[in-house]
Parts: sequence; C-alpha cells; structure tokens
Amino acid sequence: MSVEFAPLTIEPAYRKVAAAIGERILARTLPEGQRLPSETELARQFGVNRSTVREALRELESRGLVQRRPGSKLMSVSRPHQAAVAAGVSHALLLHDVTVRDVWEALTILEPPLAEAAARSRSAADLGCIAAAADACGARRAPAAQAVHSCAEFFRCVGRATHNPVLALAQEPLLQLLEPSLGVMIDKVPQARTRIATAQRRLVEAFEARDARAAHDWMARHIRDFSRGYQLAGIDLGLRIAV
Repeated sequence: MSVEFAPLTIEPAYRKVAAAIGERILARTLPEGQRLPSETELARQFGVNRSTVREALRELESRGLVQRRPGSKLMSVSRPHQAAVAAGVSHALLLHDVTVRDVWEALTILEPPLAEAAARSRSAADLGCIAAAADACGARRAPAAQAVHSCAEFFRCVGRATHNPVLALAQEPLLQLLEPSLGVMIDKVPQARTRIATAQRRLVEAFEARDARAAHDWMARHIRDFSRGYQLAGIDLGLRIAV
C-alpha cells in the first residue's frame, strides 16, 4: 500500500507579516494606541515589498487590530469593536438558518443570570443607561424601528452593567438578531409595547435596589413574554431570521 502526503501549502508573504504583527498585538507588547512604523520601514524590517506590508495591514485592519487615526499617515494598534466582532457571529448564525425560536431560547438561558449579575455589579452610570434605554423603548409614539433598537440597547446596558466583557460580548450577536425578529412582532400585538415597558420598569427598580433575585425573575418573565408575543401575532417561532 503506497503512502501519500498532501502538498505543502505556501502561505503568502503578507499573511506571514500580518501574523507577526498580530502576535505582538495579542501579546500586548504592542499596546493599544501604539503607532506602527511606516510601510516603508516595515518593508525594510521584514525584507518584503511595500505592497506586501500594505496588504498585511489591510488584513489586520479588517480584524480590528489596527486603524488609521484621523490626520495620521501611520497605522495604530486598536482594539476590535464589540459590535464588529459580534457581527461576524451574527452573520454566521444567519447562514445557519437561525430561527426566532433559536434566539428566544438562547436569550432565555443567558439573560436572567446576566441580569442577576448586573444587579450586583451595576454602577450609578450603568443604572442611568438602563433607565434611559427603558424610557426610549417604552415611548408610545416612537417608530417601531426606534423602539426595537432601544429595546436591544436596554439589554446591552444590562450586559455592560455586569462589568464582565465576556458576558457583554456573548449577548451581542443575539441582540443583533433580536432586533429584526422583534421588529416583525412589536406592532402586530397591541399590548406588546406596554408589556415590554412594564417589565423593563420593574427591572430598573430591581437594579436600583440591587435586588439580584428580582432582576433574575423579571428578566426571565420579560424573555418569556417575547414568545407569547410571537404567538399572539401569529408568527411561527420556526421563522428564519432575515436582516
């Protein structure tokens, strides 16, 4: 029996350059805000063409690891924005035919303990953010798109109030999918806005009192209500989400 090996893949030079710079950034030896040398200088150091460096920097920029600050010709080390990172996950979920039920079940698991943690950890500024988002979401005359966005912002403020970046990032892809799915339902059920406003008002009270148990229970009720809203609107929970 003969033995066969797959051909070796030759990695493009720009990817090697991007990997070398990326390793320094992820190791924090190149801190956020640090300016990188010019393309010409990087080309000299790596022993490659300037065009190779330019392509490497484009790749790093697409990953959110570097950016060109206004008024500067040099790239600087940056931190990937949470929304941009989450957008990649959201797009992947859409391509896997994620449904309204999938998002609702995930929120059911994630949001109540997250609210419980937020009640314990929130600051005065966090409470202001949560209350403002609840007021905006509950505004009766707000257009549906604005109300839906404010509702998602309410959850984002709660996530930030945990002061745990892992939790905040974990919820963001779901919130990006919540907006289109909630938009389908919010004005088809007359009492939807009122029930959302009531639940969020009770949650604000729980956060004010640092009542972790009440925050957990009201968030669980709030998420369950979304499922009820879809049923009243005659929307199949198996509906695939589209943006």
